[in-house]
This record gives sequence, C-alpha cells and structure tokens, in this order.
Amino acid sequence: MATISLCMIVKNEEKVLARCLESIKNAVDEIIIADTGSTDSTKEIAKKYTDKIFDFKWVDDFSKARNFSFSKAEKDYIMWLDADDIISKENCEKLIQLKKNLENEDVVMMKYSTAFDENGNSTFSYYRERLIKKSFNPIWKGRVHEAIEPGGSIVYSDIEIEHHSVKTEYSRRNLNIYEQQIKDGEPLLPRDLFYYGRELYYHNKYDKAIKTLSDFIQNKNGWVENKIEACRILSYCYRSIGELDHALFALFNSFSYDLPRAETCCEAGSLFMLKSQYNQAIYWFKLALELPNNEQNGGFNNMDAQGYLPCIQLCVCYDKLGNHTEAEKYNNMAGEYRPSSAAYLQNVEYFNSLHQRGVF
Repeated sequence: MATISLCMIVKNEEKVLARCLESIKNAVDEIIIADTGSTDSTKEIAKKYTDKIFDFKWVDDFSKARNFSFSKAEKDYIMWLDADDIISKENCEKLIQLKKNLENEDVVMMKYSTAFDENGNSTFSYYRERLIKKSFNPIWKGRVHEAIEPGGSIVYSDIEIEHHSVKTEYSRRNLNIYEQQIKDGEPLLPRDLFYYGRELYYHNKYDKAIKTLSDFIQNKNGWVENKIEACRILSYCYRSIGELDHALFALFNSFSYDLPRAETCCEAGSLFMLKSQYNQAIYWFKLALELPNNEQNGGFNNMDAQGYLPCIQLCVCYDKLGNHTEAEKYNNMAGEYRPSSAAYLQNVEYFNSLHQRGVF
C-alpha cells in the first residue's frame, strides 16, 4: 500500500484547522505543517495531530512556502490541502482505497468544489493536482495561485475535496503580492497575467483589469480554460463600467477557443436581459441547458449554469414577455435542480397568486 504525506502551509487558521485535519487524518500517514507566522492557537491545534510542525518565514511567495513543506515529506506520495478544505467521510474512504491501488501513477487529479447551494450541494468545481508521487520531484511555481505542472502518468480520480472558507471579506494580499512582483522586475508569466487580471477585477480596478486580461488573451501561451475564463472576467469588467456591447464581444471571443460554455451563455443571456432584449436572452439560456458539463476537459464546471440558473432566468424572460405558462414551466424546472432555492419558492408564490386571480 502506498503511503501519503499531507503537507500544509498555515497562518492564523484556528477557526478551521481542526476541522480540516480531523476529516483527513485517517487517510494519511504523516502530517506536515509549515506555519508562516501564526499569532493565534493554530500551532497548538496542529500539535494534536502531528509533531512535524515547522516555522517558515513568510516572503510573499506561496510556492516557496509549499516547496518548503514538500521538502519535509518522507512518504511515497505528497498531498496538499488548505486549512479551510475538508474531505467527507465517503471521499476519505475512497482515498484510503486509492492508496491500495497506487503503483506507477505520478499525479492524481481530484475534483475541487469551491461553491455550494443552500443544501450544501456543489455548484462549482474543477480539477487540481492533489496527490503527487514524491519521486516525481514536484515543484510549485508562482508567487500567488501557485501550481505544479502535471506530467508523467496522470490519473483523474472521482475523489472530491471541498473548500469551505469562513472568511467574510476578500483581502488585498494577492493583489499586493503581484504588484510587488512587478516592482521587483520579475516578469509576469501568462498564468500570472490571468490571475493578476482577476485580482484587479475583484478589487474594482476595471480599466487596469481590462488591459491585463486583454494582454493575457492576446498572448500565444496560456491554458485554454484560463483563456475562456479571462474572456468572461473581461466581460464582467465591461459590464461593471456600463459598456454592454463590449461585454458581449468579450464573451463571444471565448468561442474561438472551444465550444461555448454554459456559464458563458448564461452571462450572454443576462446581458441581453439588461438590454431588455428578452428573446435574445432566451436563446442563450436555452443553449446553456443543451451544453454538456466541462468535467471531461478538467476545466471549470459551473453546475448552476447547466440547469438551475438558465431555468430561473428563462422564467423571468418569459414572464417579462407576458408568457406566464412558459415562465411557470421553467420555474418548475429550476425547482427540480434546487427545490429549496429562495428565488424558486418566491416564484411559486407569485404564480399561485396569478392563478388565484385568473390571470392564466
């Protein structure tokens, strides 16, 4: 049976660290904690699960911290988690079974779910390199949004890791690191450009985000899924400054990379709704319902955009056009995806009132 070293970097994670380690402890053979300067009880909590706790001076570089933690690993495979990640009991059992069958695999990709509906069901996921053979000599790259370039024998597992953050606001930390990197004269690689542009958008720096994302899109290098996502974020920027036509053109540019994504179609539909062009919006929302999910590409997979979201928006569009029968039909379809959704339940009351008044 293969053995696993869990390697984590942490700082001031007293609210979530025990939850994370408790969920994974039965599946790993050693736990390594690299603490980057905690001032709360993080290290005391970690000591309940491991004696392999190391201090690492934070230097505004996630890759250096992760590589330090990986350097301490002694088992066959290395696994990483963030402190606000968890693995369910079912998926933990799958990981234990996986250990029994690992032989020559270099990298195991696992689904990473980062958004959830009101019932805790995943609505957004993508694959990450989660388990790497130590002899593969994995190296993290990138000061922010660090990654290991997969290679060798790669396996896609159905094991799911869940990200449940308890943070209530988005900090400037990542943006500051990128800006320091620029000041230091270290060039931004294509992947850095994408994430830097996204950080700029998150912090409402739309003009600069538009320039950065456009530079990334025009660059010949870069992962195609990031190119498609960059087109969407560029569209969000234009939408935020009221340039709806430019927002649409940015979305349509993504079609040059691959078949339309459901999330892109939903965004196009929402832009046409803003322009009160409901028939055009209906076209895009219906197209979103017809598209397959993106799991087979290893890319970003927005489950809401493949069912619930287009249905709830089609309900609004048909209602705006006075077609209450179609509107109610699509609201009922939305309820099949998310029966506890506040929007769906509110619409049920709305249609019940229309029926009572004999509107249709």
